[in-house]
Amino acid sequence: MRVNYEIIVRGNNLGFKGGFFALANATLIFTSDGPILFDVGHYSNRPALIEGLAGKGLKPGDIRAVFLSHLHFDHCNNIDLFPDAKVYVSEREWQYVEAPHVNDMFVPWLIREQLKKHDLAFIDGEGRITEGVRYFPAPGHTPGSYALCLETGTKGRVVLAGDAIKYPKEAFACRCDMPFDSVESGSKTIKHILSIADRIVPGHFPELFKRDGNWVWEDAAELTLLIR
Repeated sequence: MRVNYEIIVRGNNLGFKGGFFALANATLIFTSDGPILFDVGHYSNRPALIEGLAGKGLKPGDIRAVFLSHLHFDHCNNIDLFPDAKVYVSEREWQYVEAPHVNDMFVPWLIREQLKKHDLAFIDGEGRITEGVRYFPAPGHTPGSYALCLETGTKGRVVLAGDAIKYPKEAFACRCDMPFDSVESGSKTIKHILSIADRIVPGHFPELFKRDGNWVWEDAAELTLLIR
């Protein structure tokens, strides 16, 4: 079985005065060893995550592996839905959230205590989860951010970037936006991802891909608002 993937919760980079919606992409990876979920979102898109899994005939209990790109609330808050899953998180990120950057207000309180309830797999350096699924450090947005590289059969090499690349502006400028590590490390990460990827799933934007040597996208970055 070749590795495949689908974004089952679609994020966006929409903001408003005084805040932002913080809806991150959640991507389901299909492997011969079972599905892997990359990032889990937060409470605002909790129903969308459950519905996205159901659309693939899955329940949260069917997910046996979750990979967290980093430990900001919009990427990790729904981890409690997956009590039986092995949770991959970087050792550096685990240390970082104990004493985050003074301006980093996005680490959820008691996240370490919540994660301790799970089967944690701490990662460091580069490595492989299963055939066709490789992880590598992607520091910049946070010191312990990680990305996944998928070797797919039809779409080439796909990088699930998390917030190492949040939206196209970072890819076009090759410059990290909102760094809690450093602009330099984040920009180096962005350049590395751009150099190895055929496609990129950003943290908060539709999938990017190359066309005539340029990075483009086709799907709309949309958010449907319902007035209740």
